[in-house]
Amino acid sequence: MKRTFASLAVLVLAAGCGVRPTDVLDGGAPASGVPEGMRIYFASDQGLRGVSRPDREITDLSAAVKLVIAGPNEAELAAGLTDLTAVTGEFSATSLGGQVTVRLPRTPVTGVAGMAAGQLVCTLSRAETLLHGTRPDAVRVTVIAQGGTVGPYQCSQFLTG
Repeated sequence: MKRTFASLAVLVLAAGCGVRPTDVLDGGAPASGVPEGMRIYFASDQGLRGVSRPDREITDLSAAVKLVIAGPNEAELAAGLTDLTAVTGEFSATSLGGQVTVRLPRTPVTGVAGMAAGQLVCTLSRAETLLHGTRPDAVRVTVIAQGGTVGPYQCSQFLTG
């Protein structure tokens, strides 16, 4: 009887758990971090939306602000995107160790509040990552405008679902 149980146990173990061997499966290329190219952010009914500008080379942070001010193209307008910033006059943008500061001395702080601030924060975060290799989650953006300061903010604070 013991011999029968031992033989039965060996047969069960030999049958395994039902998982059959497979060939080696190719999982594709590994994730490679931040996608290439510049993205700028505009407002929509669903929140901020990033759009690619792969043909635009960013050489400094002020160039990123200029892209926001230029507004969405016709296709983006048709898709419901809009620029809520009310940037007027000169501006400058600098960074030090991932801390980005944009100065808008002639723009009232109300012109860069809420989702408008998000447009600048997310666009400048992207530019900082491209220009200086700062991790996106390490970038903080402060906007100094006429009558006040907003931030420092991270882009993730403005992105929804």
